[in-house]
Amino acid sequence: MTLALCACPLVLCACGGKKEEIPVIPPATSPLSRQFIGFGVINVSYTHVNAEPDESSVSVGYLRRGSLVSVSERRTIKNNTIIETWVLVEGIYRGWLNEAVMDIYANEGQARTASESMSR
Repeated sequence: MTLALCACPLVLCACGGKKEEIPVIPPATSPLSRQFIGFGVINVSYTHVNAEPDESSVSVGYLRRGSLVSVSERRTIKNNTIIETWVLVEGIYRGWLNEAVMDIYANEGQARTASESMSR
């Protein structure tokens, strides 16, 4: 019982103190400051790269299975009742792809390994 009475003032003192907000400052190398999302590898036979994030958009070219691209932007688009995610890619072509046609990796090494295994 003595132990319980000794601990009680410590708990009360800890709870009754003045609260101070500490601002959150991201580090200089924050992942949010990256110029790209990651690297993508095309996982279908081939796909068209579109000028805009829309299936009916003009095609600027096409990519084959295993092609490696950098992904710089992601947009979620609602088309009637379907919600799709599109990504802006840069490689041979600069344009938009439906995210479903690729696997996205955090670094280029992982993407190259995946690309090489698809090419075999």
